[in-house]
Amino acid sequence: MDYFSLALERDKINQISNLGLAHIGDGVYELMVRSWLILHGKATNRGLHRATVELVAAPAQAARAEKLLPLLEEEEGEAFHRGRNAKVHGVPKAASREEYQTATALETLFGWLWLQGRRERLNQLFEIMMED
Repeated sequence: MDYFSLALERDKINQISNLGLAHIGDGVYELMVRSWLILHGKATNRGLHRATVELVAAPAQAARAEKLLPLLEEEEGEAFHRGRNAKVHGVPKAASREEYQTATALETLFGWLWLQGRRERLNQLFEIMMED
């Protein structure tokens, strides 16, 4: 199996828990952030690490996710809301419950798209999120 080029059927993806989708989506999002940072000139290790931590933190994810909501297709919106409704057991001190739920929703959407092999759509949504 090629884990970088997945294209699972939606029935199989629907069998994965909300938190499972968020787990893989978290990794996808962080890899995209790291790629974006090195392509935009963050040169030092310390600078890269700090910038990554800032961008992958729940409050930053939640703020950027809000840009996407009006642009999501119906099924993407359903995946997003599925993640927002996930039963999370703890919220980091630096985030509100709402921010954490929105960040989890974003990660769920990214995991859902990744598992379908929809990299073009992931890139499109990520670019919109990263616009200043």
